[in-house]
Amino acid sequence: MGGVQMIACTTFSIVAWDPARQEWGVAVASKFLAAGAVVPWARAGAGAVATQSYANTRFGPEGLARMAQGLSAEETLAALLAEDPEREKRQVGLVDRQGRAAAFTGSECLPWAGHRIGEGFCCQGNLLVDERTLEAMAGAFLKASGELADRLVIALLAGDRAGGDRRGRQSAAILVVREGGGYGGFNDRYMDLRVDDDPDPVVKLKDLVELHHLYFGAPRPEDLLPIDEALTREIQQLLRHAGYYSGEITGVYDEATRRALETLFGIENLEERWHPGDRIDRTAWAFLCRRFGFTEGH
Repeated sequence: MGGVQMIACTTFSIVAWDPARQEWGVAVASKFLAAGAVVPWARAGAGAVATQSYANTRFGPEGLARMAQGLSAEETLAALLAEDPEREKRQVGLVDRQGRAAAFTGSECLPWAGHRIGEGFCCQGNLLVDERTLEAMAGAFLKASGELADRLVIALLAGDRAGGDRRGRQSAAILVVREGGGYGGFNDRYMDLRVDDDPDPVVKLKDLVELHHLYFGAPRPEDLLPIDEALTREIQQLLRHAGYYSGEITGVYDEATRRALETLFGIENLEERWHPGDRIDRTAWAFLCRRFGFTEGH
């Protein structure tokens, strides 16, 4: 590589596709600073790539470009490896826009190294304790429910607890894309979360995924609570305690109460869960009660 010293990005990852939501994603963990800055790549309508083990980061954008043009994961992988004279140092996993998976583990990857390919996903890792890491990841992913991000982080946690990187833990990341899935619908980056340096990064990443669901999840109709007189009194008491309401505790959901509550939703970054009518999202209300030390129904 022209005399440039390469640092091995020894890690384990999972790349997957969700046909129902048309999402592609990658989750990764490693004893490597900020693995999320190197390993995961994804583009809606194209696919996803994990590049690791002396990672060739060109595999990310070039692989996505080829799959966006219609090449399968296998065809893309073959083309990437053919152009890389140091391919035996590389490890890569891909899922194309139709969910077809492919993976490669070079003969010079640090042991234990290998990959597992399943329907719509692949798991890969190097410098692992043993093969149980990938077996645990694949099994957990297949059994998990929820959206793709949840299944990815469950798989990553299973691999971490089964052994993971034999050097220890440092970073973890998740990237999930879908058309118009980004903030405000302006790009495809539905979820892009990283834990760059932490003693237990996968657990921290799982916490961040749950926070993402809280802040950016849309309220479901069945989770909208009617704001009746009793709930209004609780809302007014919480708002007064938090410093956003100075009126009387009347139990009447008047304009002053509504404005104060909407302001608090905005301050707490809960805009996506705001309902303009006379109902409130159960998840957001529970969060606000915890945030300000209130017990629901007190």
